[in-house]
Amino acid sequence: MATDDTWIWDGGRVCLDFTNTLRRRWRAIPEETLRNSGDLVLWLQEASLLAPGTPDPADAAVLASGRRLRETIDRAVLAVADGRLPASIDVTLLNRSAAEAPQPALQIAIKDGHLEPTGTTSLATDPTVALALVAQDAVELLLSAEIRRVRVCGADQCALRFLDRSPAHNRRWCSMSRCGNRTKVRLHQARARRSERTPAD
Repeated sequence: MATDDTWIWDGGRVCLDFTNTLRRRWRAIPEETLRNSGDLVLWLQEASLLAPGTPDPADAAVLASGRRLRETIDRAVLAVADGRLPASIDVTLLNRSAAEAPQPALQIAIKDGHLEPTGTTSLATDPTVALALVAQDAVELLLSAEIRRVRVCGADQCALRFLDRSPAHNRRWCSMSRCGNRTKVRLHQARARRSERTPAD
């Protein structure tokens, strides 16, 4: 079973964090972090969508539904971010999934002199309802101006999805501390090796 430090939370939206539970999408066989329904329950709890202590349904259908929703969100978000319409079958699945739960009431707080969302009033007590909250977040993103800021990490061996909220809208990495710094170090080392092989004039 996955542990809570397995998850990466750099997507900027819960629906993008959910798509990032499938890692290394560039490989022929990507890395699956939702290996069983217990992993799905743990992720939903860590995402603050599912109440702590909610039992693992040990249900293969719930896991399959979660994975199907994840890939539907990924296809739809990448299509709309690229200026295309998502497939009608993906729209249907998103709408059906989002309708499984009522929209929770958003809460706000004053922080650093401005208003910020602080979460919702209640947590789901069923994984299917928690997945519906992920679908609702995806629908909101697809209809928002932020959809044009969805990016895929520029690191060669990453491909995580994220929302670029940088002031200049030029963020390249899912995380500077993970992919950005590693890429810069690798490029620096490659340049150093090339200069060592170049004969001096």
